[in-house]
Amino acid sequence: MNLTLFREMNEPLIQQELSSLIQELNIPASLKDSMDYSLQAGGKRIRPILLLAVVQELGGSHPDALKVAAAIEMIHTYSLIHDDLPSMDNDDLRRGMPTNHKVYGEAVAILAGDALLTYSFGIVARLKHVSSDDKIRLIDLMSVSAGAEGMVGGQVLDIEGEEKKLTLAELEQVHRLKTGALLTFSIVAGAILGGATPEQMVALSKFGEHIGLAFQIQDDILDVTGTSQELGKTAGKDESSEKSTYPGLLTLPKAKEKLDYHASEALAAIQSLGGNPQLLNELTALIVERNN
Repeated sequence: MNLTLFREMNEPLIQQELSSLIQELNIPASLKDSMDYSLQAGGKRIRPILLLAVVQELGGSHPDALKVAAAIEMIHTYSLIHDDLPSMDNDDLRRGMPTNHKVYGEAVAILAGDALLTYSFGIVARLKHVSSDDKIRLIDLMSVSAGAEGMVGGQVLDIEGEEKKLTLAELEQVHRLKTGALLTFSIVAGAILGGATPEQMVALSKFGEHIGLAFQIQDDILDVTGTSQELGKTAGKDESSEKSTYPGLLTLPKAKEKLDYHASEALAAIQSLGGNPQLLNELTALIVERNN
């Protein structure tokens, strides 16, 4: 199955799962609306698609894969809601729509993000077709990738790096944590659900690390070369915030070379899976070649 068909089949299912999970909550209407607003605003759904693609490559399907995919997308969406707040990136546009706090106010936006994050762990804890050991494993890895040792830690390093000239190693560390950690978890979670062997787990983890860096390098490049209309968010935000970026540190051509390197390493990592991991190959190309 090629990636286009795979996405056409699975993206509506992801959207439906997200909507169903929110609608079943007995919570204040304003909070539910705020949570649903950002979840339904679209986006590339790269993280849930990566998880489902790994499961597919390892042999087919898993009855709880959609729920885990939705939980990861909730964590990602919470991070975007909080990133856009005035105290963080102070942005008015996300996915081509007004940011959550512009519609619902800062207080409700903060609480909506909090609710999405905490709900995601409950979803995984209540999975019906995953062993207790694997649920604990998923929750543990999710807490690391989304928390202080992962995404949140990376966000702090990113904030502290503003108006500073970071070294390439320091910038890579920001990106490994801020963007790469949750992307890698999406892949590893798919490997757990797909019953990966230890050797396959190592290969997929390496794939995730390189994909995470490639994703962020392309983000840095698009912030320089894209428009706000193409990106669905404010273009040139990194430069105006005086953030260190790959184009800023290396020049745009050298940043593109670094992007190609990580894409090549990602593809090399998954060749050990055997066969032809078409979906993961095409997802790598999508991440590298995307324009938003």
